[in-house]
Amino acid sequence: MKRILMVCMGNICRSPMAAIVAAQLAKRALLGNIEVDSAGTHAAALGERPDPRAKASLLARKYVVGSGRPRRVVDRDFERFDLILAMDSKNALDLRRICPEEHLEKIRLFLEFAPECGQFEVPDPYYGSAQGFDAVLDLCETGARGLVRHLQALPAVSQTL
Repeated sequence: MKRILMVCMGNICRSPMAAIVAAQLAKRALLGNIEVDSAGTHAAALGERPDPRAKASLLARKYVVGSGRPRRVVDRDFERFDLILAMDSKNALDLRRICPEEHLEKIRLFLEFAPECGQFEVPDPYYGSAQGFDAVLDLCETGARGLVRHLQALPAVSQTL
């Protein structure tokens, strides 16, 4: 099983959106044995629900939104997950500061899988409008499609029809 962790700062906007999109696109692509989760480097909103604007953007595009709650990255995440994808370089740096050396190679930027975006960071839409969440969802879809292509190229993950 391949386990992927999406990480932003508060785990209420970007990383849950990216996790939902990636999980559902992987399922549609018939990739088996994939687990996608999300967490935050700070997750100040522990116990709260994801941002309702993120949920609205996802639902408008027919994504299934569960009842996940924000959580903070914990030490065991570095061992448990095969890929840890940060939404921006600040969160990647924060992850590298707390990551055991033997797991550092797992940390990457999510949009590395979508060079066609022309950017490597998913901006934080929290202080903006609902349109900002739609723009973030665009990036999450592009990044997730690139991630799925990457996973399909891995022999242990690909499924044959």
